[in-house]
Amino acid sequence: MSTQRRLARRLTQLYVGLALYGASSALLVRSGLGLEPWNVLHQGLAERTGLSIGVVLTIVGAAVLLAWIPLRQRPGLGTISNVLVIGMAMDATLALVPDAHGWVPRVSLMVAGIVLNGAATGLYIAARFGPGPRDGLMTGLHQLTGVSIRLVRTGIELTVVATGFALGGTVGIGTLLYAVAIGPLAQLFLRVFAVPAASGGSAVVATGQPRGAILRP
Repeated sequence: MSTQRRLARRLTQLYVGLALYGASSALLVRSGLGLEPWNVLHQGLAERTGLSIGVVLTIVGAAVLLAWIPLRQRPGLGTISNVLVIGMAMDATLALVPDAHGWVPRVSLMVAGIVLNGAATGLYIAARFGPGPRDGLMTGLHQLTGVSIRLVRTGIELTVVATGFALGGTVGIGTLLYAVAIGPLAQLFLRVFAVPAASGGSAVVATGQPRGAILRP
């Protein structure tokens, strides 16, 4: 595959993945059965501020990105795009998809949201345009404190879930199933959407992705 075609494919994967991530998060909101950890916080803040959850997601993403400065993390195209695209895609999907009523529609939206989120994660990470803002926070704290990635990530997500729940965010079976399923799903879709390695190096766009990192909106 030529360098130009690889770059075009990576850019397509980046933006399709980000848009699908926002859409998948919206499906989980409409299911009413629980959100991903960070979106519990975003929803809680949206309830308190009157802003849309997509706008809150964008504001929090930008604030987290500012925290990269003292942590000496380097953003990539994917990092900036993450902040700008996911919230818009989430709000657009929420405007199109109504609340689900009845267990079958709600469970269907929950399952579709989780699976689509895994596919979006695979698309985004496989594009290799840099980590999302929250992944950079995780790796930066790991480097600063020496605490393992697993413990840092667990601590961050427990904190945001507890804070979001206290603010009125939705925690439920969907939150638990997401936590259990997203790792295997992301690993599967990373293989499916892996971009073939280039035969020669290219410095067109800075890349990089922490090992084992999972996209957080």
